[in-house]
Amino acid sequence: MGQIQAVLSGYYGYNNGGDEALLATLLQMLPDNVVPLVLSGNPGQTSERYGVKACDRKSPLAVLQALRSSQIFLWGGGSLIQDATSAVSPLYYTGLMGLSQRLRLKTVAWAQGIGPLQRRSTQWVAQQAFGGCSAISVRDPASAALLANWGLSSTIAPDPVWALESTPVAGLQVPAPRVAVALRSHPLLSLERLANLTQALVDFQTATGASLLLLPFQPTQDLAIAQSIKPQLPGPSQILVLEDPRQLKGAFRGVEMAIAMRFHGLIMAAAEGCCCFAISYDPKVTHLMAELHLPGWELSELPDSPKIMTQTWLEAYTNAEQLPATQIQSLIDRALIHKELLHTVLTKMC
Repeated sequence: MGQIQAVLSGYYGYNNGGDEALLATLLQMLPDNVVPLVLSGNPGQTSERYGVKACDRKSPLAVLQALRSSQIFLWGGGSLIQDATSAVSPLYYTGLMGLSQRLRLKTVAWAQGIGPLQRRSTQWVAQQAFGGCSAISVRDPASAALLANWGLSSTIAPDPVWALESTPVAGLQVPAPRVAVALRSHPLLSLERLANLTQALVDFQTATGASLLLLPFQPTQDLAIAQSIKPQLPGPSQILVLEDPRQLKGAFRGVEMAIAMRFHGLIMAAAEGCCCFAISYDPKVTHLMAELHLPGWELSELPDSPKIMTQTWLEAYTNAEQLPATQIQSLIDRALIHKELLHTVLTKMC
């Protein structure tokens, strides 16, 4: 079977743990005859971390050269096509997809979470881009429904990070039992709400004696929050910054409970057999809470009282219920449908 070069496009190279986990999973799922070339915000780091070719996603010349030397374009994973946070970002990705299709590359949209799409212009360019794809996989029913409304078929499967192979973390400095905390900055996470969360964590640690493992999934956004919380904690705690997403997932091994805002933080924790408590800032987190029956709050409805937060966490911690092993395995097995789609498309090219 001959080699095929594939351009991988996503929010890669920005040290966002979730997007890096999607990239690591995509690389893990590619057939052996596929040579990946990653469009990255930090190509040197991406190349070193994963042992792949990478080029600067912000360089038009480098991107054009990458596309011209490749046979397939993989639009890889996550909430790339949404205009809630930026009107420009979806135009970048749909523009790349359109250019790839004009250059006659086979194009695949892989593990997409589509929307929200609030602008008609974004909806139109997204419909055109997805319409030219040879295959589409999505990670949630809402994305599949949106595509169906456009007359496009898709394969639906759980987020591929369920199937990411994790690696253990050396050098943990805090004893068991451990509780992981993965918070992120957000306009709704006001200073007052953060102060209440911090006080609740202080009281929770006092009541349980558990060590707190603070996990910034995207240090540029999350590290300052972890650094503000740690000095106030009365017991053992550690800020753990992990660049390799396989280790980030592995950090949840041996953790009793995770309190997380991050979507992929909840997936990683649940996949590693950790009990989860969610704080939702986005519909994708809310949908995951409903799908897995996770306890939690909407960020917009966070309790004003630290005492209520602490009591709720104590109840969750005392009555902690991890997902059944059979359910975790089912999610992992079904996440591999994204891999099967890649192999089906790529086999037809050979």
